Amino acid sequence: MREIFEAELQQIGDDLADMSRLVESAISRAGVALLTADLQLAQSVIADDRRIDQLERDLDERCVLLLAQQAPVATDLRVVVSALRMSASLERMGDLARHIAQVARGRFPQHAMAPLVEGTFASMQDAATRVARRTTTLLTTRDLEVASNIQRDDDLLDQLHQDTFQALFSESWNGTTQETVDVTLVGRYYERFGDHGVSVARRVVYLVTGDFAEERGRPATAS
Repeated sequence: MREIFEAELQQIGDDLADMSRLVESAISRAGVALLTADLQLAQSVIADDRRIDQLERDLDERCVLLLAQQAPVATDLRVVVSALRMSASLERMGDLARHIAQVARGRFPQHAMAPLVEGTFASMQDAATRVARRTTTLLTTRDLEVASNIQRDDDLLDQLHQDTFQALFSESWNGTTQETVDVTLVGRYYERFGDHGVSVARRVVYLVTGDFAEERGRPATAS
């Protein structure tokens, strides 16, 4: 019986890693679509988000079934509950990548980002892609140094998010109303993407150490 339970836990871990790989692909393609006005790429991100949603549903059903049938305690319970939380964060990261792709699609054939902020969003894209890649690595290795790197990338995303506001309020900003809205929304999407990556990292740290990383003045799992 124990062997079956451990096999189920292993499958849950594999499913989380699979979700993370899909998120990694989604944010990479969404950013390229945003910065290059690639309509086909944007549409592929939007369509593929259904796969992430389905994985989350399947994983959550498996976790609930384990809770009902096995009544896990102590470390086992911690693993199952953490998996539920992490799957929700990964699903939300997929949604945020989809939102970015939707902005890119909505502005085609023009570029969604005004020239003044293109460099900032290129940097945000790089940081978000690192968050996604490191999240996948963390889920497969549980390397706490990787968790620290995710936090640093999120700090960079927060700073870049502030830079977008500085650009919007600068005298040199001459973007349209739509461009102003797009910068505001997409900046927020990237900032939240990083926060959800940190949420996953903190859950892994909790699994490894039994302690939650100290919160740093903001919720890690808000939408």
